[in-house]
Amino acid sequence: MTALVINSIIGQAIFGIPSELTRLLGRASPISMIIGGLATAIIVACVAEVASQFSEAGGPYLYVRTAFGRFAGMQVGWFHLLASVGAGAANASLFIIYLAGFFPWTAQGMRRALLLAFLISIPTVANYIGVRSGARFSVLLTVAKLIPLALIITLGIARFGEHFELIQPKEMTSPGLSAWLSALLLLIFAYGGFENALIPTGEVKNPHSTIPFGLIAGLLGCIVIYMFVQFVTVATIGTSNTNRPLAETASVLIGSGGRTFVTVAVMISTYGWLSGAVLNMPRLACSLAAQGDAPAFLGKLHPRFNTPSAAIVLYSGLAWLLATTGAYLWIVAITAGAIIVIYIGTCAALIRLRRKQPQAEALRAPFGRVLAIITIVIWLAALTRLHTGEAVMMGITGAIAAGNWWWAKRENAREIEVYAASAESGSS
Repeated sequence: MTALVINSIIGQAIFGIPSELTRLLGRASPISMIIGGLATAIIVACVAEVASQFSEAGGPYLYVRTAFGRFAGMQVGWFHLLASVGAGAANASLFIIYLAGFFPWTAQGMRRALLLAFLISIPTVANYIGVRSGARFSVLLTVAKLIPLALIITLGIARFGEHFELIQPKEMTSPGLSAWLSALLLLIFAYGGFENALIPTGEVKNPHSTIPFGLIAGLLGCIVIYMFVQFVTVATIGTSNTNRPLAETASVLIGSGGRTFVTVAVMISTYGWLSGAVLNMPRLACSLAAQGDAPAFLGKLHPRFNTPSAAIVLYSGLAWLLATTGAYLWIVAITAGAIIVIYIGTCAALIRLRRKQPQAEALRAPFGRVLAIITIVIWLAALTRLHTGEAVMMGITGAIAAGNWWWAKRENAREIEVYAASAESGSS
């Protein structure tokens, strides 16, 4: 479970956002990694308590549905889908950014769109024809994400560890509250993803103890890795703005061969995450359909391959569309906003479930209600950093979820009427 959490958190964000954090906060950016991790730890404590009460699959969608009912659950479910589509699009987009370091012609226009379609189609086909082929393809690409990080951290600390200068308080306060909130929005994206590890809860042994341990241990490991990566990046390339910060850092530490090595590793890592997302996230849409909270065609299995083929194709198509039409940091922002909605819903569910199920067998987070309220306030403040276009996308998702709820309510009422009429006819 710990490994699954680490794998869910460490995706492409750490390869793409260090230079933006440096632009916002300067030398204080490594501290932001710790602050972002601690803010996420508060969420993890709340999520761990809520998750420990469930042995069924579904993750945050199930928690909020149980606590507040169908409407709220479907809102969280759709924002979870938006977060997963956005993360898939961000991975595909960052793949192209790094590929453009080798082939600049891939960065713009129709060539970029066609190349994105080709890249996304490979894991789509692999998962369409069978879960086993999709899993093997994903596993094949997983380990590569940790290799360049370990290399950069080791070489960077060896080179700059003895010359470290303490960050002064003025360097932390001079960027201002606005810059820190913008950085926090990026960091929720960087640390997000652990909630995906909760979707297959029904297959976890002793979830009331295994899930909290995995969440906490996995997050602590990621905080250490992220903080050292940011420190080495700032120490190596300073405040220079680049789309490929880790590749530039490696070129200084190792030479041109280091840049090539990291570039290839990042491309493999982002592609591996995308492959895993095509495997895992359509199952969330399938779960919504199984509960009657989404159109039934999303839950139908292919007659030959026994896979949720329609959900897989829809997920891949939406990820391609978002990657084609949106800039990388814009995609990151809307994905972070969607993740925040998931976390706020889960923290609110903690408060509700403590009242609704006070005797439930669960891990009880110390000061759980207080932590939940603090989390809700922090992340509502972070949402204010969304720009108009990003907020519009969030609003559209909420409207789709509301329309889906209205449709599901009507379908459920119709099924009840049909069942009642059938029972009355049978008794007569």
